[in-house]
Amino acid sequence: MRRFSAALIFLALGFPSPALHAATPSRAIVAYVFPQNSVLQPGQIEPRQLTRINYAFANIAGGRMVTGFDHDAENYAYLTNLKKENPSLTVLVSVGGWLWSTNFSDVSLTAESRAVFIQSVMEFLEKYKLDGLDIDWEYPGMPGAGHPFRPEDKQNFTSLLKELRARFTAATAKTHRRLYLTFAAGSEQSWLDHTEMGKAQQYVDTVNLMCYDYYEAGSDPISGNHAPLFTDPADPKKVSAANSVAIFEKAGVPASKIVLGLPFYGRAWGEVADVNHGLFQPGKVVPNIHATYPLITQTLLNQGYMRYWDEKSSVPFLYNPRQRIFITYEDPESIAAKARFVLAHKLAGIMFWEYSNDPSGTLLRAIDDSLHAHPSKATTP
Repeated sequence: MRRFSAALIFLALGFPSPALHAATPSRAIVAYVFPQNSVLQPGQIEPRQLTRINYAFANIAGGRMVTGFDHDAENYAYLTNLKKENPSLTVLVSVGGWLWSTNFSDVSLTAESRAVFIQSVMEFLEKYKLDGLDIDWEYPGMPGAGHPFRPEDKQNFTSLLKELRARFTAATAKTHRRLYLTFAAGSEQSWLDHTEMGKAQQYVDTVNLMCYDYYEAGSDPISGNHAPLFTDPADPKKVSAANSVAIFEKAGVPASKIVLGLPFYGRAWGEVADVNHGLFQPGKVVPNIHATYPLITQTLLNQGYMRYWDEKSSVPFLYNPRQRIFITYEDPESIAAKARFVLAHKLAGIMFWEYSNDPSGTLLRAIDDSLHAHPSKATTP
């Protein structure tokens, strides 16, 4: 996911410890796992708190889906072996991402090009014993990180999903083994303007809604909450996860197919004036800052940074008046609020980017505990 580059520049926030549940979770907990050229090690992934793993990323070359990194085969074997600990776990491969969406427009262009790509998908899933495919096209009809795009991407994206679903259904009829199809979706109206969500959603199991990066220091000259749950009236952009969910439902995506995405990384602005504790103030990019959750709780809060809570948006942020640095991030309190929202609005579950940014398990536990708390009070703005 676009988070391909974001995760490299930013965060690493705490990760999983075993928490067993007697019953299968009623809501999906979807982890994007992005080891790149490293080999996943025993104990590195805690499968019992997850329902689905999306392995990032496969690439596209010559019109076909191909492995993206040196140790993908080893890592696929490691992940599928986790089913011994959690038999209900599914392992999907995510293809594309912010940097590798270059060839989506081409492979989706014609029935012939789609057939070649889909055949490669079937061979890939069979070879690595995977449970399905996650499409991460960033973005149909738009350049994303400078990728080729066409107006007809709008219809071709739907056709690609329809034809993938037909092949998956045919394969399942033969093998009696379910294959999952999902995609990662941008959270803005522009994504909806360039896709046919009412049609496309019928072919997929879930829509993984990327409700983060609403604010980025590289493109937004003022600071802001990069993953707000609700819209702060003071926010000049008027953005939030709740708004994104609402516009996707209006576009025809059932709540029961929407997986709410949240970030396991933060974003920072420098040279931010001490006004409103730095929130919604002019600022600049801060290079080489790694605002990990352990760093925030164990170091920054003892060195001039203060935590503040945006009551309107239900998210935290940090501000250091001496260094004039503002940091927006996710923590257990904001995650619990999002989990309550998922339950209250009957969404499919929660996904996050990405697993290695939570080595202590703090944030994953917050998701797991909150989704299983069955709160009696619905969360509203």
